[in-house]
Amino acid sequence: MSLNETKIDLLKDLHLDEDESSTSLEAMVAGDTKYLRDLRINLKNALASTNLNAKEAHLIALAIAVNEKNEKLKNSFTLLAKEKEATEAELAETHACASTLAVNNVFYRFKHFTKDSNPNYQPMPAGIKMNIMMSPVLGKEFFELMSLAVSAVNGCEQCVNSHEESVRKLGASEARIFDAIRLASIIRGLSVAI
Repeated sequence: MSLNETKIDLLKDLHLDEDESSTSLEAMVAGDTKYLRDLRINLKNALASTNLNAKEAHLIALAIAVNEKNEKLKNSFTLLAKEKEATEAELAETHACASTLAVNNVFYRFKHFTKDSNPNYQPMPAGIKMNIMMSPVLGKEFFELMSLAVSAVNGCEQCVNSHEESVRKLGASEARIFDAIRLASIIRGLSVAI
């Protein structure tokens, strides 16, 4: 299979038309890079995780696409999640989760970065409403897992540690957590390429 065929198949996998290709995908085809095949295989494998059901995998992918502000992937993973029976409420909460973590990851990264240079920030209350985290439509365990995936992409150590501990306490296996993070990293890479 040629790289151009791989590109076309990747776009089809995402319900994107061939004319929705990107300069990065075209550069990979023109430069004959094997990474394009790896990207497609990695995406297919991560979405087919045995530790995430299909709807969960597509909602995590959507959360990362929202986080990365990638309109093509947001549209693609919205359609794919709907095909996996995601409801409007679940889709809305996925968007809200990414937005909430955009706030929290910046705030808690700041507190983490300054903990040694100025410990006076540590006892200050966040003053940020996060009611969505109390009883999410998606269920507490999955919402925490999605929050962990977004926090990992955003590089917030404090949030990663907090959500990882929380999701394990809620019953998630380390394999489930690992698969969610693998998927998030692949969607982050896909977002750069598409």
